[in-house]
Amino acid sequence: MQNIVLATDGSAYSDAAAQCVAGRKLFREEVCVHVVHCMPDVSGEVKSYINKQDIEAWHADENARVMKSVIDILQAAGVQTVWHGLGGFAPERIVAYAQSVNAEAIIMGTHGRGAFLDAIMGSVASRVIAHAPCPVVLVKPKATPA
Repeated sequence: MQNIVLATDGSAYSDAAAQCVAGRKLFREEVCVHVVHCMPDVSGEVKSYINKQDIEAWHADENARVMKSVIDILQAAGVQTVWHGLGGFAPERIVAYAQSVNAEAIIMGTHGRGAFLDAIMGSVASRVIAHAPCPVVLVKPKATPA
């Protein structure tokens, strides 16, 4: 069975990526989809006011909330799914996680903003593509989600 990483940001774009995987459009073999979401680290200033357990609980809650729709889509289609909330700089953590599970591919929804806006705003997908140990598949919805 192949391991696939599906990185989600909780958007309709990520849902489109999950629907593509759930519809068996990308992989003909059985896959185990590792759904990941990465919460940025909180600043040292925040850490000085909020205890570690509360920060970890907040990260876990937020990760679960953001991953829920993608997990629901995959599980409704009978796709084997595991999920992991990550913390830190998203591109680095996604690539490291993909390496740790020997992923055959990383799947991500794309906002399709274009090179100019990505250069200004940054793009997790661009950074993942640059450093991934495996193919990265970007899925754009057929119609722009509202």
